[in-house]
Amino acid sequence: MSASIKLQPFDLAAIRRDFPILESQVHGRRLVFLDSAASAQKPRAVIDAMVFAMEHQYANVHRGLHWMSERTSDAYEAVRDKVAKLLNAASRDEIVFTRNGTESINLVAYTYGRAILQPGDAVVVSEMEHHANLVPWQMLRDAHGVELRIVKITDAGEVDFNSLEEQFADGRVKLLAVTHMSNVLGTYTPVERLAKFAHERGAKILLDGCQAIVHRQVDVQAIDADFYVFSGHKLYGPSGIGILYAKREILESMPPFMGGGDMISSVSYERSTWAKPPHRFEAGTPAILETIGLGAAIDYVEAIGFPAIAAHERELTEHAIAVLSEISGLRILGSAQDRGGVISFTMEGAHAHDIATLLDRQGIAVRAGHHCAEPLMGRLGVTATARASFALYTTIEEIDALAAGLIRVKQVFG
Repeated sequence: MSASIKLQPFDLAAIRRDFPILESQVHGRRLVFLDSAASAQKPRAVIDAMVFAMEHQYANVHRGLHWMSERTSDAYEAVRDKVAKLLNAASRDEIVFTRNGTESINLVAYTYGRAILQPGDAVVVSEMEHHANLVPWQMLRDAHGVELRIVKITDAGEVDFNSLEEQFADGRVKLLAVTHMSNVLGTYTPVERLAKFAHERGAKILLDGCQAIVHRQVDVQAIDADFYVFSGHKLYGPSGIGILYAKREILESMPPFMGGGDMISSVSYERSTWAKPPHRFEAGTPAILETIGLGAAIDYVEAIGFPAIAAHERELTEHAIAVLSEISGLRILGSAQDRGGVISFTMEGAHAHDIATLLDRQGIAVRAGHHCAEPLMGRLGVTATARASFALYTTIEEIDALAAGLIRVKQVFG
């Protein structure tokens, strides 16, 4: 692990040296990477941990009695403890390894949704959900007869509690599935209030934490979350590894998601019995190296500290809103009071794809499109936006480079 992560206070220059890719040049310009909400760059600590595992201790996990398998299994399972600590879960057995946040939500929809929810029960989502927290519930609705209801958001991009009250009024809602932080608007939802609201009405709550986990400390017990999901690749770890947290008693009530090796207690030709959670939900050879990489990423961000990361990103976001608001014809979407380092915007006379292409020619990477939130685009009255998103390695100078780049884009389009 890089020594720089032990530095206090927040040492941005040292942190940036930990990310080799930030030295890259794009079209002859120093890379300005403002697309971390899609997938974050990886620190040397993560790269080294995965390479070390491949070079010195790789074997399949949970299956071998030889030294190499036992060592790899220990490294793999140690990450479950790290995730439990990261989320303040009550038990390591509440942490299920998946491929990504999307698979985590699908697992809940397929198992909890089909085994616990009954036809006529309702699932509620908000207007600002990522497709990953909408499509699985549509599939459950179509296959199982569960009703899907949509909670409105305000023009500021916050949950409309009057609409939420209306959706819960008939007592049929059994699950509220909502983002912790919007990947389009940057809105943080009031998760403690939402959890209390749902529980008082006999419903469970699932939180999509893929964005929020990157920017602030998450305490699932303080929130009283029933389910919490996130992806490793946004938390400076590798792709191919995701997390599902669920309260132990809920996991014990859920049937397996997939069948195969490592998720069974016993197997005969007549019948099989299932392992206890979390292994019940982890069929087959898992993402061993990616899990080890996620463990290194968690070590990395925790050594820096979420308070320092949050303070840095708050400064970035406030500065970005200030400088972008000065560009005539540019519209920032959403104005939530509690928001993170994601800013989506449009510009008069220029399509989001053209904005992103022209910025790329200046070495600036932003996202363009509907950001896997097409219904939200309709709610906002746009077909696409450009999106700049920030990370612990982002600098004020990069924000200023974005603003200058957008002024040049504006000049191109007259």
